[in-house]
Amino acid sequence: MASEPRANPWATAALAALAKQFLAYVGVSLAALAVHYALLAALVETGRAEPVPAALAGYLAGAVVSYGLNRRLTYASARPHAEATWRFGIVAVIGFGLTWLIMAGLTRGLGLPYLAAQGLATGVVVFWNFLGHRVWTFAVRPAPGLSEEVSGAR
Repeated sequence: MASEPRANPWATAALAALAKQFLAYVGVSLAALAVHYALLAALVETGRAEPVPAALAGYLAGAVVSYGLNRRLTYASARPHAEATWRFGIVAVIGFGLTWLIMAGLTRGLGLPYLAAQGLATGVVVFWNFLGHRVWTFAVRPAPGLSEEVSGAR
């Protein structure tokens, strides 16, 4: 009788750490999203801006909230601000462009309501931002021979 393969404890721990980090990211994202959507709706509903520019203004306001909270809570990054901010900016600019493309395509091209379009855009951009910030913006290379948990790198 063949024995069942045993779970690799390192892989299990790494998956658990990734899940915990993603959940922290989702929590931070909800706070940033609240700022984003509040500004979007306020600008559109008061007639101060059309949906696409309002969505982009909301995205920028949410990005400010996201940087501060993700740096401290999600990634616990020691990367200097001078390095992390421009990296965060590049990831955010790409997310900004994705938001514009998706919002324009769905509202102007397909005629979807702006909040439904923003919901779909958010779904795409949240994964882009999490991965971009995890592997580049806030990543710190672990010391040789040390696991991420031991070195503090995430």
